Amino acid sequence: MQHIESKAVIAASPNDNITDLLEQQFGLNPNRVIFSIPNGADWIHKTTTEFRNEVIALAKGFIAAGIEPGSRIAIMSKTRYEWTLLDFALFYAGAAVVPIYETSSALQIHWIMEDSGATGIFVENADHASRVDQIISDLPEVKHVWQIDGSDLADLVAAGADIPDSEVEKRRNIAVSEDLATIIYTSGSFGRPKGCVLTHANFVELSRNTRISLSEMVDQPGCATLLFIPLAHVFARFISILCVHGGIRVGYAEPKELLDALGSFKPTFLLAVPRVFEKVYNGAEQKAEAGGKGKIFRAAAKTAVAYSKALDTGRVPLPLKLKFKLFDKLVFAKLRQALGGQVSFAVSGSAPLSTFLGHFYRALGIEILEGYGLTETTAPITVGLPGKTKIGTVGPPLPGTSVKIAEDGEILTRGINVFKEYWNNPELTAEAFTEDGFFHTGDLGELDSDGYLKITGRKKEIIVTAGGKNVAPAVLENPIRSNPIVGHPVVVGDKRPFIACLITLDPEMLPTWLSNNGENPEMTLAEAAENPKVLAEVQRSIDEANEYVSRAESIRKFKILPVEFTEDSGHLTPKMSIKRSNILQDFSAEIDAIYDAPAPPTSRIHTIQQ
Repeated sequence: MQHIESKAVIAASPNDNITDLLEQQFGLNPNRVIFSIPNGADWIHKTTTEFRNEVIALAKGFIAAGIEPGSRIAIMSKTRYEWTLLDFALFYAGAAVVPIYETSSALQIHWIMEDSGATGIFVENADHASRVDQIISDLPEVKHVWQIDGSDLADLVAAGADIPDSEVEKRRNIAVSEDLATIIYTSGSFGRPKGCVLTHANFVELSRNTRISLSEMVDQPGCATLLFIPLAHVFARFISILCVHGGIRVGYAEPKELLDALGSFKPTFLLAVPRVFEKVYNGAEQKAEAGGKGKIFRAAAKTAVAYSKALDTGRVPLPLKLKFKLFDKLVFAKLRQALGGQVSFAVSGSAPLSTFLGHFYRALGIEILEGYGLTETTAPITVGLPGKTKIGTVGPPLPGTSVKIAEDGEILTRGINVFKEYWNNPELTAEAFTEDGFFHTGDLGELDSDGYLKITGRKKEIIVTAGGKNVAPAVLENPIRSNPIVGHPVVVGDKRPFIACLITLDPEMLPTWLSNNGENPEMTLAEAAENPKVLAEVQRSIDEANEYVSRAESIRKFKILPVEFTEDSGHLTPKMSIKRSNILQDFSAEIDAIYDAPAPPTSRIHTIQQ
C-alpha cells in the first residue's frame, strides 16, 4: 500500500474561526485593496477596512433580525462580491452558511433547506425568489427570505444600527475551530445531494498551510485573482477565504464576460476547470483558422509543447529555442494579453487537464497547477507546486494531509481538510471512513516515487465489459473532450461486448468550426450529427483517444446525439460534470441500438475503422 504524509507547517489554533482570518488581515493591512467589484468597464475597489466595516454592519442586521448563533442561513446567488460579504457577515453573527447553486430547481432548494434546517435564505433576484415561493409553504422553519438585488441588504444594515460592536465581537468569538462553519451539498452525481459538514478548522488550517505551500503564487506583491466559478462550489469558496487570509485582491466576473474582465482586471493567477482552458485554446485556434492562419497556429502550438517538454529534460536545443522565440512574438504574446497579460499561474481542478494543454500553457509562461479534492475535503487534497509541477499529475499532498492508495487502487485521505461528517447521516458517515480514520474518496490513483498523485479513474465508474475487461472511462473521455466540436463524450460498455461512446456537440464552438470547414454554420445539432465532416472529425478525436489504451479497451463505435447535455436536462451537475447514471438511463435506447445488428448507412451510429 502506497502512503505519503505531509506534515502541517502551521500549528493548529483550536480557538480560531474564519472571522479571525479577516481580523488578522485587518490588523496587518487595513488599507490594502482586497476586493474589486465590476462597474461597467471599471472596477470599484474595497480595502480590508471597508470590507470589514460592511461585514460588521450587516452582521448587526442579522442579529437584529433574530439570527441566533448556530443558525443555518442559505445563500443562492451567482459569484459576486455580495456572496462573500454575506458569508463573512453570517460568520460574524455566529451563524453557519448553506450554499445553494443559482441554477437549482425548486425541489432541489426544498431538499437542501429542509435537510439542513436552514431558517433563512438569501436569493439573488426575483427569479430565484419565485422558485423559493413555490416551496416556502412546506418549510415552516424558514422565517426569512431576503434578496440581494433590491433594498434588503441596506434594510438589514439600517435595522442593526443600534446593535453594539461588543455584541458582534461576542458572537463572532462563539465558534471554535471544530464547530460547524458550512454545510455544502454535493452536486448529486450519484443520487440525492449529501450535506458535507465543514468546520472552521477545515478552512482556517487549510488556508494557513496552503498559503505557505503556494507562496510563489498567492503571497506576492500585487497578487490578484478573478473569480468566475460558482462560490456555491467548495473550490471557489475555499479560495475566497484563502484570499481574505492572504490579503489577495479578488475580482468577480460572469463567465460570458470573462475575456473583457481579464483584460481590465489583469489577474496574476486564475482558478478554472479544464473546460475553460480548452475553450480558450480552441477559440484561439478557430479564430486563427478563420483568418487563414490555422496552420501557423497549430505549428506554434506544436512548438510550444515541444519547448515545454524540453524544459523537463533540462536542455532546450538552440533551433527549438529560436523557433519558439519567433512564435512567442507572433502568436503567444497575443494569447497572454487576452488573459490580461499578468497571469503566471493557474489552478485547475474538477477534471484532468490534458498533458498537451499543460505543456502548451506552460510554454506561454502560465504554469497550471492541477489539484485534486472533493467537497468532503474542503477542495484540495493535493496540488502541483509552483516551479515543481509534474504535468499529468495533481501534485503532492498539501501540508497537514495524508494520502494512501488502498489495495484496490482507491485514494484514501486524512488531514486538516477532511470534513467532520455527513449532515444527519451517521450511517453514511461511518461508511465513508476506514477504521484508522482515512476517508474513502471513491477515486482511483497512484503515487509516483516523489509522492505526486495521478488520478486513474473513479471507482463507481469503472466499466467491466462482457469479456471481463476493466475500463476507466476518463482515460478515453478526457482526450476526446479536448476536441473543439465535442461537448461531452460518455463512454459506455458495462457488461457489453465492446466499448462505445455517446457524443454531444459543443453548440458554442460548432458554428465556427463548420464555417472554417466549408459547411453551413447555421445547421442544427441534428443535422451536424449526420454531417460527414463532423463524423470524420469526431472519429479522428476518438482514434487519438484509442492510442492511450489497448485494443480491448478502445472505442469501437460512437453515436452523436442530436441534443445538448445541460443542468436543466438533468445530465450535468452545477460544475458541468456529467451525471453518468442519468445519461445511461435516458439514452438507454440509443445505447442498445449501438450493440444491435450492424447499423444501416443512414444511422448516426458510426463504427470505428481499425
